[in-house]
Amino acid sequence: MNNSVSSTLRLLGAGLRALLVLTLVTGVIYPLVVTGVAQALFHGKANGSEIKADGKVVGSSLIGQSYNLPLKKGQQTPDPDLKWFQGRPANGLGANSVNTQYKLILSGATNLSADSKVLIQQVKDAKAAVIKDNSVPGYMVTASEVPADAVTSSGSGLDPNISPAYAEIQVHRVAEKNGLSVAAVEKQVKDHTEGRTLGFIGEPRVNVLELNIALKDLVAKH
Repeated sequence: MNNSVSSTLRLLGAGLRALLVLTLVTGVIYPLVVTGVAQALFHGKANGSEIKADGKVVGSSLIGQSYNLPLKKGQQTPDPDLKWFQGRPANGLGANSVNTQYKLILSGATNLSADSKVLIQQVKDAKAAVIKDNSVPGYMVTASEVPADAVTSSGSGLDPNISPAYAEIQVHRVAEKNGLSVAAVEKQVKDHTEGRTLGFIGEPRVNVLELNIALKDLVAKH
């Protein structure tokens, strides 16, 4: 009997020591090492790919933002603030999703099929709005010039980037609204266009938040 109790106590002691050692290694040492390496080698990414302006964090390069006017009385959906470059539509998960205006509680695609009447109507409405909003005196946008990313949301609904083609058709409108030359705004788009990752992965893209921060600085200097 005594041997049985003694063996049990030894096993319990060994189990407790193993628990303490594993807790120390996996719960304290390992997280500290991983965090230290991430902060030393990938500081920006480890902290959420933050973007700063005027010394303050204004967003992440990985998450899109909306640029809208304040809601008017009786409005359900705000109008876009057309002095800024606009990102992709953010339809999120549908009518019940908080993500329809880039809120971060939910993210995801619409899950509508390509032949969905709802999706087709959304695309038609978005295309008409893009043509109307970006056509200014001396520059008219045609339906064939509207790229796919201007009228469809991404899989996450939070895409921070737009195609150079979508940025280009917004240049004349942004220039007019801010009293800038078209050439100056086009230069900002060119300067903020990123090529394919490693030269062959993905497509060229423009980060909307970074572009609008540069636009704000340009307007301030004008």
